[in-house]
Amino acid sequence: MILQALQEYYERMAADPESGIAPEGWVQGGIDFLIELDPSGEYVQIQSLQETNGKKLMSKPMLVPSIGKQAIKHTNSGQDANLLWDNSSFVLGLGEKGDLRLKSMIETINHWFVNDRDSEIDAVKIFLEKGLVDRTIFNPIQHHKEYGEIISSGQPKISFHIKGSENRIIFQSKIVGEILARFSLNVSSSPYENPKGTCLVSGQQNIPIELTHTAIKGVWGAQTSGAYIVGFNKESFNSYRKEQGQNAPINKKIASEYVKSLNFLLDSEQKLKIGDASTIFWSKKRTQFESDFISFFKEPDKDSPAKGIEKIKNLFNAPITGGYLDDDSDTTFYILGLSPNAARIAVRFWQVGTVSEFARKIRQHFEDLNIVKPASEPQYYSIWRILVNIAIQDKSENIPPNLAGDFMRSILDGTPYPETLLQAALRRIRNDTEHRVKPVRAAIIKAYLNRYLRIHPDGNEKEVEMGLDTEQPSIGYQLGRLFAVLEKVQEEASPGLNATIRERYYGAACSSPVTVFGTLMRLKNHHIVKIDNKGRAINLERLIGSIVSRIDDFPSHLDLHEQGRFALGYYHQRQDFFTKRDSE
Repeated sequence: MILQALQEYYERMAADPESGIAPEGWVQGGIDFLIELDPSGEYVQIQSLQETNGKKLMSKPMLVPSIGKQAIKHTNSGQDANLLWDNSSFVLGLGEKGDLRLKSMIETINHWFVNDRDSEIDAVKIFLEKGLVDRTIFNPIQHHKEYGEIISSGQPKISFHIKGSENRIIFQSKIVGEILARFSLNVSSSPYENPKGTCLVSGQQNIPIELTHTAIKGVWGAQTSGAYIVGFNKESFNSYRKEQGQNAPINKKIASEYVKSLNFLLDSEQKLKIGDASTIFWSKKRTQFESDFISFFKEPDKDSPAKGIEKIKNLFNAPITGGYLDDDSDTTFYILGLSPNAARIAVRFWQVGTVSEFARKIRQHFEDLNIVKPASEPQYYSIWRILVNIAIQDKSENIPPNLAGDFMRSILDGTPYPETLLQAALRRIRNDTEHRVKPVRAAIIKAYLNRYLRIHPDGNEKEVEMGLDTEQPSIGYQLGRLFAVLEKVQEEASPGLNATIRERYYGAACSSPVTVFGTLMRLKNHHIVKIDNKGRAINLERLIGSIVSRIDDFPSHLDLHEQGRFALGYYHQRQDFFTKRDSE
């Protein structure tokens, strides 16, 4: 299903000449050097195409021919040269398998041009064939005073230019484009004898199967050279005597197209990072929702924070204004989360639905997060901001990778958030003695509890409101309110304290109330007599009395959900104090 959807996306983008996706027979690649030859195949000079990126020299990016036994990523056979371009070990025959690789370079040209003759292609063949017999003709290149050391490393990508030709690079000639286009229309016309089988994606029978798929680049944390979703590079992975790609047979055309789609999406604006997962998304046809999707989850740009907020507001107003015409359609929308795993890529999550379904579920996610908060707080919290605030030391590298994927999946499924999210939030509150219940932590706890109660209703429980709810029946909530008032009494009795009961007693109060609230109530009696404003002291005493009247006894233990409500009671009561102060 994933590969099929990616292949359909390729067809959609290939039909748009302005999309920028590589056409069939080509891939995004790069060339470092051009060897210039005269029409008779004699060496003239070498030119550098490398571009500076910071302090590094990089290949000049361009489309390169990809149809051969393999493109860009080589096997150990030494017999898989690319068409009219490759690294210097193939072009100049360097290294242990130099002869074999140089022969492969020549054979690849012969295979593709068996029935098509071209004078420029012939010039390249003459040059390579001479070098196969007498390697000294490559000396001016290999020992070039400026580029020789780089070229001899075997890594730079090299192609050819024929002096006087209108084609900047040999493979940009018309005849090469015609051959590749012809191949794309008839996949069985490949000059290579790949084993045949039934394609798992298209269902086509007796069709050439791709044995080694092209590397996928752009997944955060994966190898820079690329990694694979489909790959069988060890004998232990094979079964029923099938080798490599025969274990998951996919025809060559589809294998090329799904990789191009992935590489295109991973290098586009339709990509965001959630935990360790590179998340890409697309719709079956072009939609506004596809363009706006990233704004719902990523951290707003510092240069234009209002832009992301506006997209979320449009999402909320869409059912009323018709902002997303596709909300009422069945346009299919896909979301794919990929994470690194050595030389392979793991699928973290895969979600398929309609635009309207996902829009409704994302709206619900933001509604669940609504909570009273200071004006300095963001209006909407991104996934990154939520996860980083429940990670150890508030550092993104400490976000549990499984939690990020599970959290995203629950948003898109409209299901309760993972319990590990609540556990992480409570653990961070207990450990963060300076800040404790930040607005973002309170928001995620509220959202978790209300989503859980929505799916698992309980007549004895009540959803948590956005702001202070004095009628909330939860014992944990009322204890959190009481703790906030007791802290307020201490603050007003002794202004300028470096630390309050929050630093010393919060952890025990939210988990084992009976062990500390007796002490806190006695301390309150000492603090309240120090408040100079007696009217204020009386009001605080009344507030404490109204809260205590809702508490039958201090429990010995609070479960995780009640600990969450304790945090919300504490947060709401603190915000209520600040709100009243602001209004006064």
